[in-house]
Amino acid sequence: MNKKEVIDFLKDLVFIFVVVFLIRYFIAMPFQINGQSMYSSYYDKEFIIVDRLSSHISTPKRWDVVVFKPHVNEKKEYFIKRIIGIPGDKIRIENGNVFIKKAWFENYVKLDEKYLNDENKWYTFVWWSKSAYNYSLGEDQYFAMWDNRNHSTDSRECFSSCSISWRTNFLWSKDVTGHVFLDLWYFNFKSFSFLQPNLGIDTTPKWLNSPSSFDY
Repeated sequence: MNKKEVIDFLKDLVFIFVVVFLIRYFIAMPFQINGQSMYSSYYDKEFIIVDRLSSHISTPKRWDVVVFKPHVNEKKEYFIKRIIGIPGDKIRIENGNVFIKKAWFENYVKLDEKYLNDENKWYTFVWWSKSAYNYSLGEDQYFAMWDNRNHSTDSRECFSSCSISWRTNFLWSKDVTGHVFLDLWYFNFKSFSFLQPNLGIDTTPKWLNSPSSFDY
């Protein structure tokens, strides 16, 4: 290999590196889900593609499933949750139900969260208490919860870090990596199928038909 070939190879290598970096940082980023926090919308070991582009040009929308940096656990750099409240909202959790009063609205609305399974629907509690807990979201504050409400912690309890002096119940748009765009699959090579090994559930790719957002 002569000098020109070496230089051309290095140029190609740099170009590929730049392209991959730009795609991952500005356009899309792959993740593999770890754990059952979003069960049964998403399953452990599933692969997803997160839309990075939208996070650079817009703010998170209500019901989006987002990947973000919680800054609460050194072992877990990213969390995945669903946006329930947006800036200006007031949220009340009482007797297993979730109520929202949007900015400029007078009354609370009880949510019918159809993306939750039977185990979790109507069973949203704070510290397992039926008492009323109220949250008011200020500018650039978002309230996020897992879909697997009975087996996880989220904005209800400051992501299990209320003892950290600076930590609040909310997350900020700057911490959001992006929202789930594509739901791919978990391929089980042992059974040569899309079967989730621990749950026995078929994880056939949903592609764009992902429960990444919800419309009321």
